[in-house]
Amino acid sequence: MPRIFGLADCNNFYVSCERVFDPTLKRRPVVVLSNNDGCIIARSEEAKALGIPMGAAFFEVRSLIRRHRVEVFSSNYALYGDMSQRVMESFAAFTPEVEVYSIDEAFLGLDGFSGRDIAAYCREIRAKIGQWVGLPISIGTAETKTLAKLAARLAKKSPGGVFDLSSSPLRRRLLAATEVGDVWGVGSRLARMLKANGVHSALDLHDAPDAWIRKRMAVTGLRTAMELRGVSCIDLERQPPPRQTTVVSRTFARPVERLDELGDAVSTFAARAAEKLRRERLVAGNVAVFITTGRFAGEERRYANGATIAFPGPTSHGGEIIRVALGGLERIYRPGYRYKKAGVMLLDLAAEDRQQPDLFAPPARERDRRVIKALDDINRNLGRGTIRYGWPGAGPGWRMQQRRLSPGYTTRWTDLPVARG
Repeated sequence: MPRIFGLADCNNFYVSCERVFDPTLKRRPVVVLSNNDGCIIARSEEAKALGIPMGAAFFEVRSLIRRHRVEVFSSNYALYGDMSQRVMESFAAFTPEVEVYSIDEAFLGLDGFSGRDIAAYCREIRAKIGQWVGLPISIGTAETKTLAKLAARLAKKSPGGVFDLSSSPLRRRLLAATEVGDVWGVGSRLARMLKANGVHSALDLHDAPDAWIRKRMAVTGLRTAMELRGVSCIDLERQPPPRQTTVVSRTFARPVERLDELGDAVSTFAARAAEKLRRERLVAGNVAVFITTGRFAGEERRYANGATIAFPGPTSHGGEIIRVALGGLERIYRPGYRYKKAGVMLLDLAAEDRQQPDLFAPPARERDRRVIKALDDINRNLGRGTIRYGWPGAGPGWRMQQRRLSPGYTTRWTDLPVARG
């Protein structure tokens, strides 16, 4: 019996998260902005119908938004991340095989449900997620992950939000209507090459000779073609691959010139990167810190630099990571420049319980471990930033501009919705 994969996709995810806690937004045009409220990164169907393009600079469509009374929100990543986790955990009630693919997508293993109508089962999943979490999803199913991705796109426009491509008699017609660049695994460079050689649609790639595909696209391209033919070559990843690096960086709301302001930003980024490590039970061997001015010609003087420093021993201790990162910042900082971005990258990651001890590294102190655990517990229960490492910086002037930020309904006690009878 062939495998059946489902791809569950949360529709207009960021917008849908905002609508869960404000029912007045339903059936109204809504957009969500990028970091520093710069560009449109999410649109409701109503906003799309008004002609608001994805990725448009906010100032370019401000008059259109004002004229049609479009609701505008700053990105609330803490809320979106928490809602995503709730959705992904809910899928486990319907199948033990769940691969989280992105913040709003997951592959589901749906074979083994013998005697069940897969489309009907997906409609049940969709209804339950809507009831439990409040988010609308669509689900596409097929014998391979590549076909399931295509089916999920069709599901968004299908009645009931479900499309089963495995049983569709229209498969060849649907493949012919799909541009080859829209096939999962075919990037823009490969798409240009394929079109230059007469392969314009998913069906063209499906029908191309194996030897021709292998010669021009190597084994990964042949695997994609086999997937389009219904032969499963890419299985579910039940455990995500181990992280090799973790990065926290930001483009500033305004240029930053002083070292104390940059230090405030870098210490914040280092602390958040350390939180990520501890959440995944990892330690880092090195830290890289980088700063850069504006990247475009004509933007005053340009400067970019970075430094990588090894820790005395692998660590996830926020204080240690901040100390070393700030040392790197002092090494690369040059006065007289207007910096637009900074970041911290942790390298050489390893599982905390599998690290090789260093004979000459200072031993981790039990008191430090207890302090870190207490800090994480407090911030987890009362909200990120309730307790943070001190830094005599210049205040929050560098921080992201989020003038239209919605409350942290599920991530901050003070923002919990209140039900009144």
